[in-house]
Amino acid sequence: MIVDPYLNRLRTYVESADYAGYDPFDALNSPLVRLLASDRRWARMIAMQFLRRCPVNLRPFLGIKKGHNAKAIGLFLWGYARLHAAEGQAQYLEQIAHLLDLLEQLKSSGYSGNCWGYNFDWQNRVMFVPKYTPTVVNSGFIGHALLDVYHLCGIGKALDMAVAIKGFMLNDLNRRREGHEFCFSYTPMDHNFVHNANLLGASLLIRLHALCSDRRLEDAALASLAYSVNHQREDGAWRYAETNVQRWVDSFHTGFNLQALQYFIAEGYASHCQREYDRGFKYWSDNFFLADGTPKYYDNKTFPVDIHSPCQAIVVLSNALAEHENLVELILQWMLRHMISPKGYFYFRKGRFLTNKIPYMRWSQAWAFHALTSYSYYLDRQTGVA
Repeated sequence: MIVDPYLNRLRTYVESADYAGYDPFDALNSPLVRLLASDRRWARMIAMQFLRRCPVNLRPFLGIKKGHNAKAIGLFLWGYARLHAAEGQAQYLEQIAHLLDLLEQLKSSGYSGNCWGYNFDWQNRVMFVPKYTPTVVNSGFIGHALLDVYHLCGIGKALDMAVAIKGFMLNDLNRRREGHEFCFSYTPMDHNFVHNANLLGASLLIRLHALCSDRRLEDAALASLAYSVNHQREDGAWRYAETNVQRWVDSFHTGFNLQALQYFIAEGYASHCQREYDRGFKYWSDNFFLADGTPKYYDNKTFPVDIHSPCQAIVVLSNALAEHENLVELILQWMLRHMISPKGYFYFRKGRFLTNKIPYMRWSQAWAFHALTSYSYYLDRQTGVA
């Protein structure tokens, strides 16, 4: 399937905005919301959930400004690396240089290595996290993007930035231990242990080990891999986490787990996770997609369809495109029919009766860019173009 026209329109949209925008979870960037919610956990949660679910963008009226989000910058960077590898155009290198500079500016300070958080405070049922508190998820995704910038474009600065993440991963995150295995915490300030976050961090460490030959990286990566592998359900599914309030199973977090295992397999560690990957992939492909390519959010219900679900599915399937081209094209066709604006940007969520069309920069545009460039790059490699 040809995605270039959609990708070009999206690229024009995000470049014209200089990659800055609103986020579904940025309610606490409002001075009014902060005043009314104060330090009350449930008030902060209610404000965040209301604004996330509201189909009308109230942010300009609440004093919330558009901003640069580090994870979004990382995902855009990842996409431009693939575009440059496929097409070799100088304009892509210019954007890569700009995005690398933005990542330097957005780094969280005071930690043992490079790391990144969000540009807003956020509150969930488990914890309150101040803005710019680094997360293993953000740092993991950005690290993978930096490594691909190095591998695909030969930019040494990207490698240096990626290698420096290892200090944060090894020294600043808390660990939940089970024998010789452990799970990385979500941030340095909490004891929240989430499988997709843990596996994303572990997969970055195993890629860094291949470049650094640092035995600590391999040991930590395999110990944290084993933790989440051992918590996989017998049917192949992973819960989001093991606490009583985090035991759901959803599409895109499962996709993050599968992508992380793909990295381990690619680095030669299939013996540690191939069986679990196969079981997880089967559960995911059997339970999260309808016959017409509709990507379900949860394994037990379809709506709302979140843009993350088709985007992460496209990334996972593109990494094994030869075996799954029919499924990825069904998902792509569905996404391009239902989740894109005539202006070229992508919508947030589609419900049974209503679509939230707010053009969030990180949650929607960055993920769509990541997905479309991934598919286009691997399709070109399969057909011998790149």
